[in-house]
Amino acid sequence: MSFSSWRGVVGMVNPTMRPGMTEEVCRLLPEGIGLIPLFLNIRRGTEDEFETMMPHYEKLIALLAEQNCDIIHPNGAPPFMVHGFKGEAKIVAGWEKTYKTRISSVAQNHVRALKAVKAKSFVGATYFPDKLNAIFAKYFEDAGFKVRSMAGVDVPFNKAQELSGEQIYAHIKKNFLKSKGADAIYMLGSGWRTLNIIDLLEQDLQVPVVHPVTARVWEFQKWLDVREPRSGFGCMLRDLP
Repeated sequence: MSFSSWRGVVGMVNPTMRPGMTEEVCRLLPEGIGLIPLFLNIRRGTEDEFETMMPHYEKLIALLAEQNCDIIHPNGAPPFMVHGFKGEAKIVAGWEKTYKTRISSVAQNHVRALKAVKAKSFVGATYFPDKLNAIFAKYFEDAGFKVRSMAGVDVPFNKAQELSGEQIYAHIKKNFLKSKGADAIYMLGSGWRTLNIIDLLEQDLQVPVVHPVTARVWEFQKWLDVREPRSGFGCMLRDLP
């Protein structure tokens, strides 16, 4: 382990070549936690493409296991959610057995984050179409949550990063108020750049926000026995539940 990674090393597999999320994770991780990011090249963001990705993930997981990572985090919720809650658990458990490393998919991370903020119901926001959103909602219902809505912003998969935070704030707020009550807000997808609206949503709507970037940084700290709170990005990093 290099001196720069004296608190532990996380291996992360990103689903696309899209920049943004990796930089955000690096900026939010406490000093001393090392990050080894590897990348897949999902292009279309469709159900049939997602269903074919597990062998590609496994090749990079094997490579990260060789680097003696403390945690391996295959990122990208849709490629795992299309296999269902139980199907995904079986896949990840098989990898852990094979590579003898703690592995958490991003979908599993989101389930644990929602439980950490004591959410029993939530309003979800994505940049995917209705058919995929129904699959995502079923995943969370099988995990024990009441999904009040799972509404997508109408944007091409490769343009999600171009949406403004203000547009996404308005989309989420509209659907949250329409649902007439939920314990939390859940944002699916690391493609959009939305760290700047987490505090605003929590302040205005008075519920916690589970965001893909802050949820993973929260759990990386938890698993590495690090506790370094950070303000300005919602309750997940401020309170480290």
